[in-house]
Amino acid sequence: MDVEGTTESAETAEELEAGKIRLVMAMRRQGIRDARVLSAIERVPRETFVTGAFIDQAYDDHALPIECGQTISQPYVVAYMTEKLEVGERMKVLEVGTGSGYQAAVLAQLCRRIYTIERYRTLLLDAVKRFEILGLHNVTAQVGDGGKGWPEQAPFDRIIVTAAAPEIPLELANQLKVGGIMVVPVDVDGGQGGQKLVRVTREEDGANVEDLLPVRFVPLVEGVARES
Repeated sequence: MDVEGTTESAETAEELEAGKIRLVMAMRRQGIRDARVLSAIERVPRETFVTGAFIDQAYDDHALPIECGQTISQPYVVAYMTEKLEVGERMKVLEVGTGSGYQAAVLAQLCRRIYTIERYRTLLLDAVKRFEILGLHNVTAQVGDGGKGWPEQAPFDRIIVTAAAPEIPLELANQLKVGGIMVVPVDVDGGQGGQKLVRVTREEDGANVEDLLPVRFVPLVEGVARES
């Protein structure tokens, strides 16, 4: 029994590793060029961040359901957003929407410190356990209203938002350093036109906004979630 279980575990590990290699190769074909981003994707075990029923899909390139009616983002979108964020190793990054913790774990490979906010306590506690398992000591997490950011730790070099806002969240943009970048999904035509990803670069006298690509994220909701 023990021998069979060990064999099955080894086979599963091999299948996951093969899936990861295929995924990274596919990302290269899709245009992800930043070697640091691709290396971070390779180092983070996505299977740690999905529920048991979906482990065999951990390296398929699509979003997967997690607790609290939320999702873990499509790996390509995680890589794309991370690449567009242009994270340096000495930077301080804010993430709005911890979710499973996968995006934060990828960013933790690239920056000095990441602060991440989640409105669902259940999700946050599970994510923190995963950070501890993976030995990610540069991640600080808290339950809170992500739309308000983390003013006590501002300004940030980079901000990433993993839920769709009705419009560019100015309260978050104001927590960027001059020259800082925020990548955020926003509604198009009040949500009637879907969502698009935008990159906001803060300037001395305002901000430069660049449209990136169509996306689909859960909505950015105010306040802290009530959980039964």
